[in-house]
Amino acid sequence: MTLTKRLAAFVYLLPLLLLCACASAENVPDGYDLYFQESNLNAAAGGGALQTEHIYLTAGNDPRELAETLMSELLKGPRDETLKSAIPAGTSLLSLELTGRRAVVDLSAAYSSLSGVSLTMADYAITLTLTQIPEIVAVQITVLGQELAYREKQVFLSREALLSQEEDVLRTVPATLYFLNSDGALTPENRLLELYEGDTQVGAAAKALERGPENRDLSPALPEGFQLNAVWQEDGICYVNLSAAQMENGTENLQTAIQALGRSMCSLESVNETWFLVDGEFSDDFAPVTAEKFYPISS
Repeated sequence: MTLTKRLAAFVYLLPLLLLCACASAENVPDGYDLYFQESNLNAAAGGGALQTEHIYLTAGNDPRELAETLMSELLKGPRDETLKSAIPAGTSLLSLELTGRRAVVDLSAAYSSLSGVSLTMADYAITLTLTQIPEIVAVQITVLGQELAYREKQVFLSREALLSQEEDVLRTVPATLYFLNSDGALTPENRLLELYEGDTQVGAAAKALERGPENRDLSPALPEGFQLNAVWQEDGICYVNLSAAQMENGTENLQTAIQALGRSMCSLESVNETWFLVDGEFSDDFAPVTAEKFYPISS
């Protein structure tokens, strides 16, 4: 039976359960939302990067036990194939304690593999799930009993997790973007890119290049009307997909734009190489750009 049919059957049977004289109030299942991430963040544009699956639990009187149950269900991952867990596979719950109205959640080492936007997504997936419990208004997340030192904040509130509003910046990422100086040479401009819900680092860098420089002495390196079919990252490689229509005037005129894109993407800490495709096919016209060439690691 499909999930939809199971839920429909439950909704149909619920009134009958309520009429059962032997059923006490505490045995009536309560509904809760589990927060997961869109499998394809590009599909989340205009909506929330975190989506929910509804479950029904028979809640007891102990909020800590209920919180443990919700965390256990969250760690199992979603049933909907369009969603994925924001929490890394292999993460387990070591302990969950309530200190006043704060839930202190201690997770296994796998959780420490997260950073940046991925860490923010996971932190708030947990926070939004647990703060449905009236006794919990704040969540603190540790790994093996220790706070993650590189995290900007350690305690989270549900009202802060307005991930579907564009004005809420999840974090900023340093980048070096390349534009043209008065002599037509590529010139770096250091920037802090603002990442909103659903944004990726490489996507934010591409948008910033399209908008142009902040320095008035510089001009855009991307030709007027230049468009990218797509830009995405897999592991340490950024892939830039160009449109074949832009090749009509010859690839030579695009080399400067290609170099600006490649160098800018490789300035991101998570990108080691930038590869170029034309209508989804790898092109021999544009060589990959490597971070090592422009950003050598100091010994």
